[in-house]
Amino acid sequence: MTASSASHYDVIIIGAGAAGLMCAATAGYRGRRVLVIDHANKPGKKILMSGGGRCNFTNLNSTPANFLSDNPHYCISALKRYTPQDFLELVDRHGIDHEEKAPGQLFCKDSAKDILNMLLTECEWAGAEIRLKTAVTAVSETDAGYRLKTGSGPLTCEALVIATGGLSIPTMGATGFGYEIARQFGLEVLPTRAGLVPFTLQPELKTQLAPLAGISCPVDAECNRQHFREPMLVTHRGLSGPAMLQISSYWYPGDDISINLLPTQQIEDDLMGLRKQKPRTTVAQYLAEYLPKRFASAFNELHGWTGPLQEYKNADIEQVANTLGDWTIKPAGTEGYRTAEVTLGGIDTRQLSSKTMAVLDRPNLYFIGEVVDVTGHLGGHNFQWAWASGVAAGNVA
Repeated sequence: MTASSASHYDVIIIGAGAAGLMCAATAGYRGRRVLVIDHANKPGKKILMSGGGRCNFTNLNSTPANFLSDNPHYCISALKRYTPQDFLELVDRHGIDHEEKAPGQLFCKDSAKDILNMLLTECEWAGAEIRLKTAVTAVSETDAGYRLKTGSGPLTCEALVIATGGLSIPTMGATGFGYEIARQFGLEVLPTRAGLVPFTLQPELKTQLAPLAGISCPVDAECNRQHFREPMLVTHRGLSGPAMLQISSYWYPGDDISINLLPTQQIEDDLMGLRKQKPRTTVAQYLAEYLPKRFASAFNELHGWTGPLQEYKNADIEQVANTLGDWTIKPAGTEGYRTAEVTLGGIDTRQLSSKTMAVLDRPNLYFIGEVVDVTGHLGGHNFQWAWASGVAAGNVA
């Protein structure tokens, strides 16, 4: 093999994360000579840390409605052609024990390493090569494809796949490299922001809630006509937990968030009934039935609800019910990319083929995974997009 053919591949994939590895195995099984390169020292770092180290690798109920995009129809084709069931069959073929924690949410029973090892094994079987600690410093177009300048020498390829992810969790090596490449080739990159991220609070509310750090309760959170009924967690910095992470993807600075602390109750009817039947009951006692005791008592104190319900007028009860059912807060901000699980926005998908993920006017340049403007809800949907987009590109690259 000559030096030039040694550094030439049919397909080069930049990014050894979920989408990149899936794409590599898929293309390799088609007989393509595939190389995956990544500047990191290990592949799949975000896979390993996801789901508390257990990797929520898909969601059986994943549909296009679980994704945000400026071009919402774009994700339909890939998701339809590679389903959660398809990925689950792969997991089962590799004998990985898994469990359904919440409806549809599948996690490894042991460790996220199982999913990463499965992908690496698939790449090995498909003959795809993985090269780590390899930074790409320049990409240029050639008559026959692309030329890459890397720390370990030049590389050329016929098809180039960008699977570099977004800006979330920079400590894991996240960079804006994929967006830079897109702009270099004339693609529009939509504004990016942190998604699935905890909120920070204004100093006064943060101080009031500080003693409750670590307490979780089920709520219904609403913002910009979207709402999620999931647990909310009070932290030392603000509010987190699935409900807050989910709603953060729909929140913009300055927006209010409305939180129903008792989503399963008809609060006003409950309080009116108690005033009639058990007039000496306090609001604190009512709250303690449905909320963690510490949270109930602190929230009660915060609003100064004292005395038995027999002392409350109808208007007072209505006000208590409104406060509990529509507790409105204005976050100071979010924790940003540092702790965000995903990056919203990214490469405008109107410039890409929904069937192949290729750039419409450059059929041998592909963008897959988080770098494009497709972002899933919490609960395994983002991994399903990684698998589906990786397979879509791998089938043709």
